[in-house]
Amino acid sequence: MKFFFFYILIFISFPSCSASIDGVLRHEGSANLSLEASLEPGTASLIRALSGVWDSGRDPEGAVIDGPAIGRSMIAAPGITGVSLVNINPTTVAGVIHIFPVDAFLSLPEGTAGSAVPRRFIVYEPRRENPPSSGGRLAITLDRDSAPLVLSLVSEEVTAYLAALMAPAATGEVLSKADYLDQVGWIYGRKVADEIAAARITAKVDFPGPISDIRGGTFSGAQARFEFPLVDFLVLEKPLEYEVRWR
Repeated sequence: MKFFFFYILIFISFPSCSASIDGVLRHEGSANLSLEASLEPGTASLIRALSGVWDSGRDPEGAVIDGPAIGRSMIAAPGITGVSLVNINPTTVAGVIHIFPVDAFLSLPEGTAGSAVPRRFIVYEPRRENPPSSGGRLAITLDRDSAPLVLSLVSEEVTAYLAALMAPAATGEVLSKADYLDQVGWIYGRKVADEIAAARITAKVDFPGPISDIRGGTFSGAQARFEFPLVDFLVLEKPLEYEVRWR
């Protein structure tokens, strides 16, 4: 069983990575996610160097990104009921995240961006009929205004790494994907820029019922498939909009 809505935030958290996502969405609004992400060599070396600057006492042979530490910070975020992230090796993080309800996941507090109510980047609308149906709709929207605020709910460490990598998802800066990659290449080297440009995320999603319509992916039966360049999330040149409807 697969689920997809976490990939936006979780894998922005691991710049220049290869990633796979598995999970499940249930009709009552609970969800589980299993994930694994591995940093590419050039980006791993860069982050290790940055970590040494920020924390001189950090083990130079230890984990490049601390999975358990990110898990501990995420458990306090809205909608998350359980997190277990571990390091398989110094450059690979894997684990499980439990969420309920899905539309509360990383919702922004009241007053954010001038709103008097909590701002959600996930909209979940189960069909409400008598008798209840398993059908429904799930939509995701993320843009440069909301991404830095949502990221701040995930991990201060992650936000710091992304800011150091000048990712507009963390900084809010207006850049095209080409300009961003050129900037990274000029400051950190072409190898890191090329790794970021080549990184892709693949997610497979099983929904509670047969899918009738999808935006941003493909589907067969109740399973949706999404594949996209990571740089789309890092730069957010255009708002990210995904939607699935099922029967």
